[in-house]
Amino acid sequence: MLAAATGVLTGDGHRVEHLDPDGEAPGPDRGALADVYLLKARTPRALALAARLESYGVPVLNSAAATARCQDRVAMAELARTAGLPFAATRPVDAIEELAAAGEPAGPLVVKSRYSRRGDLVARADTAAELRELAAAWPEEPVVVQEFTANSGWDHKLWVVDGRLFAGLRRSELAPDGRGPTRPLPPGDLPAGWAELALRTGGVFGLAVYGVDVLLGPDGPVVVDVNAFPGIRGQAGAPEALAELALRTARTALPARTACATPTTGETNTRRRKSV
Repeated sequence: MLAAATGVLTGDGHRVEHLDPDGEAPGPDRGALADVYLLKARTPRALALAARLESYGVPVLNSAAATARCQDRVAMAELARTAGLPFAATRPVDAIEELAAAGEPAGPLVVKSRYSRRGDLVARADTAAELRELAAAWPEEPVVVQEFTANSGWDHKLWVVDGRLFAGLRRSELAPDGRGPTRPLPPGDLPAGWAELALRTGGVFGLAVYGVDVLLGPDGPVVVDVNAFPGIRGQAGAPEALAELALRTARTALPARTACATPTTGETNTRRRKSV
């Protein structure tokens, strides 16, 4: 989606620059800031850079604080459940070997890395032997544990860009055959109340571009994860929605920024930068 949105913006004459927050180059000079930044990366350095840009008065989508709320799965679950969202009960464990040492689990467990990141741990364990295998592969990984929610084996992927809902069905990575390709799902085909659930989740976390992973459990929807600025592929209209959000955010913030800054000459096109 990010690449496609870049094409929309550049096609309209706007300039887009990509930043590597984890590279060796320093962040942008305060005197040469973009009109808006899109925060795709979620590393500590990316969050620190986003917070610094915000301190300069530049809008960042999503904000550093909102993005950080989606990184610690313990904090994520606490915030969601406190707000009344149907989020899966989640508890922290310092190391998986603690789970294995406790003996046979009462039922299937879902074990995830506590801190969400690319390539993190998401696995189902039904027995103590499977927990021992995970402990050997991830010996020092802080994790969270959720009771496995009986479901159809399909994850409902709900994505929101500036209040516009997109949806898909993906074979769960916890299913016997493993993860499969994402199938398009018209939002109108979602169960009643799910669209409202996705939009409400964004309000709880303060997100404008995000994803919500939902399972259909025996008692209704169960939210199992919230992702800031996820990859959204194959969803018609999503890149355009992101480009429109970036432009509107820049226009809204620009008067306040220019009121307290010396105008620069020679700038006719709105600038866009994205940290990825």
